[in-house]
Amino acid sequence: MPDLPALPDGCTARPLRAADAPAVAGLLVTAEPLDDTGEFPDADDVADEWTGWEVDPGRDGIAVHGADGALAGYAVVSAAASFREAFRIVLDGRVHPDRRGRGIGAALLDWQLARGAELPAERHPGAPARLVVGVLGTQPALERLVRRRGLTAERWYRSMERPLGELPPTPPLTGAQLAAFTWDRDDEVRRAHNTAFTEHHGSAERDAASWQRLFTGSRAFRPDLSVLALADGAVAGYVLAYVYEADTRARGYREVVLGQIGVLPAVRGRGLAAAMIGLALQRAAGAHCRTAALDVDSDNVTGALRLYERLGFETVRTRVAWSLERAEGAAG
Repeated sequence: MPDLPALPDGCTARPLRAADAPAVAGLLVTAEPLDDTGEFPDADDVADEWTGWEVDPGRDGIAVHGADGALAGYAVVSAAASFREAFRIVLDGRVHPDRRGRGIGAALLDWQLARGAELPAERHPGAPARLVVGVLGTQPALERLVRRRGLTAERWYRSMERPLGELPPTPPLTGAQLAAFTWDRDDEVRRAHNTAFTEHHGSAERDAASWQRLFTGSRAFRPDLSVLALADGAVAGYVLAYVYEADTRARGYREVVLGQIGVLPAVRGRGLAAAMIGLALQRAAGAHCRTAALDVDSDNVTGALRLYERLGFETVRTRVAWSLERAEGAAG
């Protein structure tokens, strides 16, 4: 683990702790009016994310406190257990709005770059690795910082939403039928997801354990709002839905998030995705959701962006993945 970074006068750094989840959630909610991530996590959401990505807070994160003892910023380094092309290491964190512009963010990023450079040797020796920072369109200072540290813009993503007031009818299907998600098909959906995302940028195989931690084992997962497409009795497509109740409390209305959407390559072009999404939207509206949301890679190889636009989704925010290739053991 790298040395703790030098910080402005009055600030101190220490390894992150699991018990910091409430303070981290509070910082993120405080920063939301400025950063506009669309998320209002509570302490359980933060803890679930760390658990899902197998973050060891004491080794993979640091917390910065001001002279008053309040959390001034934090940083976390995480990575998926597996990968296809390059071992992707995600650098995430935030600085309290009242503490920005003092060098804390730069110190946190430098620590993350050093810690991220250690992970390949620890987990996948000899594998190609990339350090990745997601930068929202509302974060120009962060964009300038990652650019100065040598990262380059790699991929563009959109967060999209649509209201659930007026919904189109679910289009008919030929050679397939829509079905509810059932737990006996959970692992079959996982295997279908691995097949459906083979060609997607930055995707990774999900084993049973990581699938549960990140997706269907999440507190927010709503099997009743999720939809499967079956062809010849087997899973050919899926839409997995989530409702984050902390967001509901903060916004005053419920939103369904379509987190994973996929169709097997052999049955694409038959309207399965549109039909599944249409039914998922209808179920969400019936469960008192006001809006639906999803994220999409602007260069998705399946043309998903065009489909979502046809279904009434509009872009509400953008995010750019900035990345840096790292040789094993490179620091700083």
